[in-house]
Amino acid sequence: MLVTSLFVITSTFLLSPRSLRYCLMASKIDHDYDYLLKIVLIGDSGVGKTNILSRFTRNEFFLESKATIGVEFATRTLQVEGKTIKAQIWDTAGQERYRAITSAYYRGAVGALLVYDITKKPTFDNVQRWLTELRNHADANIVVMMAGNKSDLEHLRAVDEQDGKSFAEKEGLSFLETSALESYNIEKAFQTVLTEIYHIISKKALATQEAVGGAPGKGTTINVGDSVSSSATTKSCCSS
Repeated sequence: MLVTSLFVITSTFLLSPRSLRYCLMASKIDHDYDYLLKIVLIGDSGVGKTNILSRFTRNEFFLESKATIGVEFATRTLQVEGKTIKAQIWDTAGQERYRAITSAYYRGAVGALLVYDITKKPTFDNVQRWLTELRNHADANIVVMMAGNKSDLEHLRAVDEQDGKSFAEKEGLSFLETSALESYNIEKAFQTVLTEIYHIISKKALATQEAVGGAPGKGTTINVGDSVSSSATTKSCCSS
């Protein structure tokens, strides 16, 4: 099945030129997957979200990475317990002037990486605000991983790892320290989130199958808050 639709790109929904080109190319390619899962990266500007995205999706790291303008978009397809999962990952801008755009992109997300910089205490202090915003705009069942990024800069550490663990435990989040530079725990962070989401949707799929006598179609777009549809939805490279 070919991808049949794209986001309408307006002044309200800003895709970077690179992401827009990717999206247009993806619209011409048939992706064979069992589930399409939307993941958002959130956190203050400069914490390393863009490099986490590029490390996970392209195994790249840019020392001179610039602040994201609007939204970056990338995908990666991987196996989770025998199922082909297409992770659709949105790198949302952390700057205050883009907060309205960020809020719009929470819609449809089933997972999130909440990122702070272990060398900058204010980015950790702002985690609660980001988490509150996420919970206000996203589905109540969204799976959240908190990531203390830039663990390679241990000599500049300003946030104790135990503080991160304690906050995550209090809020019911998963937690890892990561390094996009060294590719440390990047794969594990996404795998953990995707596996947890898959376990949730598997239970919902089983319940739906028992109720309607069928199973989710290949290429199903998932919303963790609703029962899984028993038929495949239209594939879209930029679906929300």
